[in-house]
Amino acid sequence: MQGNLCNLTAIIHRSLRRPEANLLSTLRFLSCRWPRHLDADPDSLDSPQTSSSATAGGGGDDFSSDVEKIYRILRNFHARPRQLDLALRDSGVAVRPGLLDRVLSRCGPAAGLAFSFFSWLSRRRPDLSFSEADLRSLLFSLARARHFGPAWALLDRMRREAPEALTVDVFVVLIRRFAASRMVAKAVQVLDEMPAYGLPPDDYVFACLLDALCKNGAVKEAASLFRDMRERFPPNIRHFTSLLYGWCQGGKLEEAKFVLVQMREAGFDPDIVVYNTLLAGFAAAGKMEDGYALLEDMRRKRCEPNAVSYTTLIQSLCSRGRLDDALKVFVEMRKNECIPDSVTYNTLITGFCKSGRLDRGYEFLEAMEAMANHGCRPNPDSFFPIFASHEQNEDLDECLELMSRMRRARCLPDLGIYNVVIRLSCKLGELRRAESIWNEMEAGGLSPGLDTFVIIIHGFINQNSMIEACKYFKEMAARGLLSSPQYGTMKELLNSVLRAGKLELAKEVWSSMAVKGCELNVHAWTIWIHALFSNNHVKEACYYCLEMMDAGLMPQPDTFVKLMKGLRKLYNRQIAAEITEKVRAMVAERNVSFKMYKRRGEMDLERKKMRARRKIKCSRRQQHRRRGNPSRQRQESPV
Repeated sequence: MQGNLCNLTAIIHRSLRRPEANLLSTLRFLSCRWPRHLDADPDSLDSPQTSSSATAGGGGDDFSSDVEKIYRILRNFHARPRQLDLALRDSGVAVRPGLLDRVLSRCGPAAGLAFSFFSWLSRRRPDLSFSEADLRSLLFSLARARHFGPAWALLDRMRREAPEALTVDVFVVLIRRFAASRMVAKAVQVLDEMPAYGLPPDDYVFACLLDALCKNGAVKEAASLFRDMRERFPPNIRHFTSLLYGWCQGGKLEEAKFVLVQMREAGFDPDIVVYNTLLAGFAAAGKMEDGYALLEDMRRKRCEPNAVSYTTLIQSLCSRGRLDDALKVFVEMRKNECIPDSVTYNTLITGFCKSGRLDRGYEFLEAMEAMANHGCRPNPDSFFPIFASHEQNEDLDECLELMSRMRRARCLPDLGIYNVVIRLSCKLGELRRAESIWNEMEAGGLSPGLDTFVIIIHGFINQNSMIEACKYFKEMAARGLLSSPQYGTMKELLNSVLRAGKLELAKEVWSSMAVKGCELNVHAWTIWIHALFSNNHVKEACYYCLEMMDAGLMPQPDTFVKLMKGLRKLYNRQIAAEITEKVRAMVAERNVSFKMYKRRGEMDLERKKMRARRKIKCSRRQQHRRRGNPSRQRQESPV
């Protein structure tokens, strides 16, 4: 029971940073009844096996320096196998037990770097055997980063070389990550593939599959699978709880009540987990009266509400700004001798900080600190809403003081807190301070993730520090963190650098992406070519367009039309003819009419112009309204 409460606390902690998901995040634990530790937190990689292997082979300064040396080499050369091989071979690092796991931990979110090191070790030392813990830890990291191709390759290798490392939990992790990626068919396929690996799925695996689907918005598919598999996997209370959670998460309370009826018909009586799941569904839908009534019904049936029950109601009330009502529930909780946990306090701190009552937030933080010896110790999620409030008030000194307070309390800041302080430092123009905090973060063993890189890159762009912005962008690409969703960051950076008149620097950024092995698809090329064209570098845009076509990528129709118009103004018929000839050939290969291709480009350009005109008109209209109604302008202006 104590372990379940710890898992619940960890899960709800993550939900506190996204208040709109607080209540539904609470449900994620309520539908989990698994006896195995891995399932209580599907995203956690800190399994007992990982922890033990991390400490294996010592942990002294030599080991740490070797890990840091390998990490730097991987960052610099992971996209260039030959250079990586030479650098690692000449590094002088001795292979020892626990090295792979320590490197994996140091790489953080960039699981691809750790896999590069694993692949190099496998080639360099074919006789080297990896521990089961190392292999599972690497597989979990790849699955978490959604590198499914390398994950399957590693799984096949484990089947051949270390079949004893294959456990049910390995497949459960893959199921959960596929479900989290909304790849329902792939998640179900894992279930079907298990017999080929010598592990036929049991009730536990099927329950995990239902749970993963329901937690990731695929409750309809889960309900259909539940019906189809009733003969193979007899229903149990975990199946019903997962479905109940899924319908509550989607706001389908009638379907949830029907699941409750089915559960009773199957001979299962609701327990505290079922009640709390339904309670969170009522709270998420804003049906607080139904929630209060359910609380009373629980007492009548001698199923006494626990800390989760009360915290669920407190979360709902805080998210709706009903802080006084939330305090009443808190008082009732204490009156009924139900001890609040850190999640309860974190919820209240978040609620008061978001409402601007920072003083009350500090009061609850101090109350937590006073209870540290009684198992209710502040954690990074306790401090985060206070940092967010100071960021909103632009109080950098208060943030730095709060970080010192965290260290005195032996509570180290996490990436979320560093993101806040770095963003605020950049916003206030304290760029050297931002870099200092960044270096402190890495020195403390925290690897910056994608969000951290995006924050500092945009911060330097907004302060017109293009050289530093490009430095961090290239570092992000070097760590394998540049993905297609971040092409917006690339677009803003390239346009800003070109507007600043730094053409060579922009070319250097683009070249670094190719060198670091980033995926340069047609969208990335289009962003680069349009950035050059928009900043009057028409010839360079044309040359890169030719380079793109040499790489086998056909330019988008509007890109081609735009370049032709630019070349017409420059009277450069030679380049225009060369581009046109190549485009004609590529269009013909795709069985498309060149005339239709060109016409589509003209239409796309015209649509973009019309959207731009509408946007300008709308902006002018809003400005006119504000000038004509000064009282409204005062109301809309931020305090």
